[in-house]
Amino acid sequence: MKTGMFGGSFNPIHNGHTELAKALFRELELDRLLIMPSYIPPHKFVDSAAFPDQRFEMCCLAAKDIEGFEVSNLEIKRQGASYTYLTLHELHSIYPDDELYLLMGADMFMTLQKWKNPEIIFSLATMCAVPRYDDDISRLEQQARFLQEMGAKTRVLDARVMTVSSTQIRKMVRAGEDISGLVAPAVQKYIKEHYLYLR
Repeated sequence: MKTGMFGGSFNPIHNGHTELAKALFRELELDRLLIMPSYIPPHKFVDSAAFPDQRFEMCCLAAKDIEGFEVSNLEIKRQGASYTYLTLHELHSIYPDDELYLLMGADMFMTLQKWKNPEIIFSLATMCAVPRYDDDISRLEQQARFLQEMGAKTRVLDARVMTVSSTQIRKMVRAGEDISGLVAPAVQKYIKEHYLYLR
């Protein structure tokens, strides 16, 4: 079996995330894709963050009707900083016979060598990235060669996805702007009903 892990703060999960995940699921011919909201993202400070259980709920709503997608609360249950090397260790224990694929957007792919214990990450999974519409794929391919020299297995897929950020969506919500088309309708409804991102 081929299992993909797609982690992030998902604050909130948006259509750029799900487009990226679908592209990777299709191109890599995965059997299962795990959306993994972090408890505390180690790579960035997030202002006006929703609670972890709220971000998990929004991921469940966004992934509900996508075949092959599951939402995992493994990092939320573990608490603490959500280091990828620890998560991959746990996934390797849960799915010992699976090939693991670590899925990410361009920004994360470009910083992989700076993550905690990258050599462990590289030993446990294949690193996979998709460029955004405005990304130069040659930049990602150059990074892929650099990571391979560090011992990583990499895949850069030329399947462009929409450029939108969770930061942008939070700012739009705070300003009272319409976010339909940027998030799943059920996620938009959840944000409104729970008064998220208003300050």
